Amino acid sequence: MSLKDSLTDAMKSAMRSKEKDRLGAIRLILADIKRIEVDERIEVDDARVLEVLDKMTKQRKDSITQFSAAGRDDLAAKEQLELDVIQEFLPEALSEEELDQFIQTAVNESGAESIRDMGKVMAILKPQVQGRADMAVIGQKVKKALS
Repeated sequence: MSLKDSLTDAMKSAMRSKEKDRLGAIRLILADIKRIEVDERIEVDDARVLEVLDKMTKQRKDSITQFSAAGRDDLAAKEQLELDVIQEFLPEALSEEELDQFIQTAVNESGAESIRDMGKVMAILKPQVQGRADMAVIGQKVKKALS
């Protein structure tokens, strides 16, 4: 079953159980996916859905930080609820050891020798770790490995 189908089933389940907040969060995800399908005239695959979920996760984390700093705990709580729902559909996060192993393998595969080759390493890593790790953290780890 694809991620998109899982989201649709989760939406139907949330409707039946009258979980208003969960339903709203799932509808936001599906609306973003639908927007991409209409704009680009494509049928999204699981990799693209993971990109959408990853982007939404990053947006929610940024919003939570900003709302908390502004003292708007009610809005931060709403964003946290949406973040929790989004993370349900992401694959299990990678451990530090697994992440380091992926990075080392990508560095070896690409033949990277310096920080100039970071793009090659990231191109190999991104499809493997999308949705399972924060790309900013991966970027820092790759820089450290190449320096």
